[in-house]
Amino acid sequence: MASGGFGFRAYTLFDTLVWIACLNVLWIAFTVLGGVVLGIGPSTAAAHVLVRNKVRGDAAPLMRRFAKEYFSNFGKGNALGLPLIAVGIALTLNWGYFSAGWDFGSQIASAGILMAALFAAGTVCYLFPMFARYELSIPQYFLMSSRFAMRHLAGTVILLFVTAAALFVCRSVPGLIPFFGVGAWLYVTGWLCDRFFTANDEAMSATGGGPVSTTTHSTEASLV
Repeated sequence: MASGGFGFRAYTLFDTLVWIACLNVLWIAFTVLGGVVLGIGPSTAAAHVLVRNKVRGDAAPLMRRFAKEYFSNFGKGNALGLPLIAVGIALTLNWGYFSAGWDFGSQIASAGILMAALFAAGTVCYLFPMFARYELSIPQYFLMSSRFAMRHLAGTVILLFVTAAALFVCRSVPGLIPFFGVGAWLYVTGWLCDRFFTANDEAMSATGGGPVSTTTHSTEASLV
């Protein structure tokens, strides 16, 4: 009995790892297909839709579903992704400029930029999983994900830790990037966010909070 249970868990783990590796390859391929800049947003949006389906037991064909979600959400994915790229570039350039200075003002500015970068990273961790779950306008996705990041600090810290761990592993073992680098991060953050959102929806329902959105990929409707 124990052997059967172990065998099933081992098979499930292996199946999940293969699925993550395939997701990683698809994310890279479709990001390149979009010229990188115009491919990151749609690829990430498509990946999180598939991650949510995966953790909820939907075994839809991976490549076919990824391509469908990529092209159907190409515009929305870029509407979410391009502002993030612009913000990331601006924060990086400003950090490089102010962190090079040794005066007090530069150090205060660099510390402020670091805090802004952490807040932005926390918001990003929620943004695309929220897109995969809720039907909102583009501005609302940014507003709600930032509010969620601030209101649910424990979850945000966990997501930032996972992100930092993924970056550390990819820097330490670059050979993992083509197979698991992005896919593992997408899967773990998507899995965590799905549980955070479910817990939040249940809490909202228990306290009588009304729904703020309908959903594109699920029946839950409450948010923050």
